[in-house]
Amino acid sequence: MPITEAVKISINIGAVLKFSTLDYPGKLSAVIFCQGCPNNCVYCHNPDFIPIKATSSINFSDVMDFLQTRQGLLEAVVFSGGDPLIQEDLYKAMFQIKSLGFLIGLHTSGVNPKHLSEVIDITDWIGFDIKTNFERYETITRNKISAKLAKESLDILLKSKVAYEIRTTVDSRYITFEDLKGIAKLLNEAGVQKWILQECILRSKSAEQKLLLPNTDEIEQLKQYLEVEVRCQ
Repeated sequence: MPITEAVKISINIGAVLKFSTLDYPGKLSAVIFCQGCPNNCVYCHNPDFIPIKATSSINFSDVMDFLQTRQGLLEAVVFSGGDPLIQEDLYKAMFQIKSLGFLIGLHTSGVNPKHLSEVIDITDWIGFDIKTNFERYETITRNKISAKLAKESLDILLKSKVAYEIRTTVDSRYITFEDLKGIAKLLNEAGVQKWILQECILRSKSAEQKLLLPNTDEIEQLKQYLEVEVRCQ
């Protein structure tokens, strides 16, 4: 597929971060924030990207033009959101960008297993969010079918050969330590060796509130199942 066909790709873009050292492990990257997510997580850090029908003035062809000027300077392009898996032309967009020589990263909660299956072989690294125990998923996502979709997507991911990290944002209003132990057991049984616990920050226009992470003793208990890394913002 020649790069000149980029204008034919339909992908709803909410924003573009032109330089990041954080979104793809060990690589300098640009980040494409796709517009729209079927989940409505209680702690969402990017609520502006949740509405699926929101329109954007950012054209994919303009993003391609920018990326062509960054060949040899950036190493990767990460699709984030929102959740990129709802974009019908995600594979086409990834293919076009990969043709420029960039590694492809994906941030997702696994909201569309079918699309994940389509793009996983072209993706070089995936950051996969596990919200909480599958039995209590809806308390976080406010989406009745989110647990089923996340389960299916996690299975696809773990059966693939793509590099990945599994992470959970610890919203202590909804996630108990017992929930965390349950997730640790689940991941251990699935063969996951490392798990990222992310600090949760509730943001408003006037203030930020950092929620408590597990304490040292609790982290040690979780480490009986797998390696645990705590990531603060």
